[in-house]
Amino acid sequence: MAWRSCSLLLRLTGDDVFRSSARGGRWPHSFQQRCGFRKASKKPESKKVEEELIPHQHAESSEVAVPRRSPAPHSVHHRPPGSPRAFSRLLRPLVFTVGFTGCSFGSAAIWQYESLKSRVQSYFDEIRADWLEKLRPPKRGDVRKEINQWWHSLSEGQRTVTGIIAANALVFCCWRVPSLQRSMIKYFTSNPASKTLCSPMLLSTFSHFSFFHLAANMYVLWSFSTSAVSMLGREQFMAVYLSAGVVSTFVSYICKMATGRFGPSLGASGAIMTVLAAVCTKMPEAKLAIIFLPMFTFTAANALKAIVAMDTAGVVLGWKFFDHAAHLGGALFGV
Repeated sequence: MAWRSCSLLLRLTGDDVFRSSARGGRWPHSFQQRCGFRKASKKPESKKVEEELIPHQHAESSEVAVPRRSPAPHSVHHRPPGSPRAFSRLLRPLVFTVGFTGCSFGSAAIWQYESLKSRVQSYFDEIRADWLEKLRPPKRGDVRKEINQWWHSLSEGQRTVTGIIAANALVFCCWRVPSLQRSMIKYFTSNPASKTLCSPMLLSTFSHFSFFHLAANMYVLWSFSTSAVSMLGREQFMAVYLSAGVVSTFVSYICKMATGRFGPSLGASGAIMTVLAAVCTKMPEAKLAIIFLPMFTFTAANALKAIVAMDTAGVVLGWKFFDHAAHLGGALFGV
C-alpha cells in the first residue's frame, strides 16, 4: 500500500516534485514520510545513483530556474569555444565560403566572355543609334534624356557600385519595418552562435542599421570604385566584392569561436576593406586624404599599414566597437 500511494502521489504531483527535490539534491522530508520510507544509511551504490540523478534533473530545470543574462540566448547552451564540438560548427561555413567564392569567380569568367561578345554587337548598335539621333529633332526638357546623360557621365566603376548602394539602401529601409525585425536579425546579421550560419555570411554584407554606418561605407565604396573596376574589370570586381563579404564573415566566425566573444555583426566594411586593400596594394604611391581633414595627405601604402595595425590591435585587445576580425580578414583577402 505504501508503494501504491507513493506512485499515486507521483502521478498527481508530476514533474514539479522532481524538479523541486532535485534542486536540493534529496527528497523532501514530508515526501519521505508520506511514502513510508525511512532514512537509510548511505551506501556507495545509492550515492552513485543520486549523483547520476541530480545532473539529469538540473538539466531539465535549468531552462526555468536559471536567468538568462547573456544578450545572445543561444550562447548559454553552447560548449566552450575551445572544444572540438564548437569548432565543428565552422565546417558548413567553410564549405559555403569555398563554394561561393569558386562559383563567384567562375560566374565572373562566363559573364566576362558574354560581355566581350555583346560589346562587338553594341558597337554597331551605337553607330546606328547615333545616326538615327541626328535625323530626329532633339526634345527639350526630356527627363529620361537627362538621366541618360548623367548615367553615361559616370565612370564604369561608379555605375557598377550604384546597384550595390541601392541594395544596401533597400535593406536599411527594411530595418525600419517592425514586422521584419525577427527576419532581419536572423538572416541579415552574422553570428556563429545562431542557428542560421551560411546565408547571413552574404546577406549581412548588405545590411546596415545605422544611417551613419551606411553613409560612411557607401562613400568609401564610391570613392574607390573607379580605381578598383578599372583595375579588375566590372565582372571580376563583383566576384571579388561578394567573395570578400563571405570571407571576412568567416574570419569573424573563427575569431568569435576562438575568443568566446559572441555577438551579431553586420555591414559592408569587410568587403570594402578588400576593395581598399586591393587598390592600395596595386597603387601604393597614390595620395589619399580624409574627408573631414583634406589638408592632411598620406600614401595608400601607409594608410593600409595603419588600418591593418589598428584592426590587429582590436582583435588582440578585444575591442568591441567594430568587428576588427572581419576588417582584418577583408584586408588580407584584398592584398
